[in-house]
Amino acid sequence: MTLHTTNPIALVVNGQPHTLDIPGDAPLLYVLRNDLCLNGPKFGCGLGECGACTVLVDGVAARSCVIPLAGVARRSVTTLDGLEQDGRLDPVQQAFIDEQGAQCGYCMNGMIMTLKALLLRSPDASEQEIRAELDFNLCRCGTHVEIMRCALRAVELTRESAR
Repeated sequence: MTLHTTNPIALVVNGQPHTLDIPGDAPLLYVLRNDLCLNGPKFGCGLGECGACTVLVDGVAARSCVIPLAGVARRSVTTLDGLEQDGRLDPVQQAFIDEQGAQCGYCMNGMIMTLKALLLRSPDASEQEIRAELDFNLCRCGTHVEIMRCALRAVELTRESAR
């Protein structure tokens, strides 16, 4: 089965419907950044290993550098750019600001999106669950202690926002 298509591909990105006349084998990351001008997901390794390109596909964390556009046809994609709702940051985004979790910031997209997916499944995630979830997101600056503080704060803020 070939993913290259000349048929337009419909999907929803950050709540907005799009119909794209782009080959189906184009990496989702390239489409998001180059065609839709969404700069949240980053190009890191290009192999789905580092997590910098993480997005949510139907609420599940996914590495957009290794997903072809055709793989998300008729699905919902959320990027870091789409987490803010009605002018309010998502609790995970707010936690990273509150706890000053970024150093260079390159891994932040992946860390935030991975945590968001976890908190959608498990709003009261434990420290152990968070560590397991973030295990495959790389941070070259070594800010793991700060990121963990942000993650625990995100759990608190998620609980508060659910009330």
